[in-house]
Amino acid sequence: MSWPLSNPMMTRLALLALPLLTLALWAVMGRAPLGMVSHQPDVVFQPASHHASDADLPVDDFAPGRELMVEQQMRWPHDGRRPITDPRVLEAMACVPRHRFVAPRLHAQAYDDNPLPIGHGQTISQPYIVALMTEAVQPQPGARALDIGTGSGYQAAVLAELVADVYSIEIVGPLAREAAGRLALLGYENVEVRHGDGYQGWPEKAPFDVIIVAAAPTKIPQPLIDQLALGGRLVIPVGAERQELVVLEKLVDGSLRRSSIAGVRFVPMTGEAWQ
Repeated sequence: MSWPLSNPMMTRLALLALPLLTLALWAVMGRAPLGMVSHQPDVVFQPASHHASDADLPVDDFAPGRELMVEQQMRWPHDGRRPITDPRVLEAMACVPRHRFVAPRLHAQAYDDNPLPIGHGQTISQPYIVALMTEAVQPQPGARALDIGTGSGYQAAVLAELVADVYSIEIVGPLAREAAGRLALLGYENVEVRHGDGYQGWPEKAPFDVIIVAAAPTKIPQPLIDQLALGGRLVIPVGAERQELVVLEKLVDGSLRRSSIAGVRFVPMTGEAWQ
C-alpha cells in the first residue's frame, strides 16, 4: 500500500523517523554530529618502559656534545683531576640528556664543565662531579639507591641507568614536582621522587646499597648511615667553609671505612641539618 506524502499520519511518522535515520547514518560513518558527545572508550596510557622511545622525544642535537664532555672532562681530563674509568658510568653520562634538566636558555651550556642554576637558589652539579660521585658508590645493576637533593633530577637519571631502583628526596617543593615530571617524561619509571627533608633519609625504602648526597651538612647524618646496607657505599660533601667529598663504606661486619676523594663546593644541607 502506498501512502501519499500529504497524509498527516505519514508526515508525522517521517518526522519522527528522520532523527533516528540521521543518527544511524553518523554511526555507520563512525562520527558524532556536532553538539553531541561521542562515547568512545577511554584511552589508557601505559607507563613508559625504562626509556621513552626515540619517536616520543625530540631529535637530540646534543649527542656530540655529550660525547665530547665524556672524552674531555671524564675519560681524559687535562687539569690533573682523576679520570673516570668505570665504563658503565661513562656510558650513563653519555646517554642522559643533561640539556633536558636545565632551562632552554642554558641548553648551549649544558655540557660545559660548570654547575648551572636551576632556580630556587639551587644548581645542577658540573658533569664531572656527578660522574665522580656516581663512580665512587660503585653502582651495580640490581642495587637500590637513595639520592638526596633531587634538584633537577639529573643525578637520579644517571643512577637510573645503572641500578634497579632510585629513591630521590628534594626539600624544595617546586623542584621536586618539576623533577618528577621531567623524569617521567623521559621514561624513567624506576625513579620515585619525594618532597621532604633528606637528613632523615627514606627509612621505609631502606636499606640502600648506594646513597648520594648533593648538599653539604657539617657532619654525616646518622639516619643515612643507619640506612646504608652492609657492603653499601655513601658519598657526601661534608663541611661548611671548606668541604671535602667523603666516601663512607659499611663493611659486612657493620664497621665503617671513611675516605676523602676531593675538595668540593656544594650548597649547604638545609632542614634538620641546620638544627
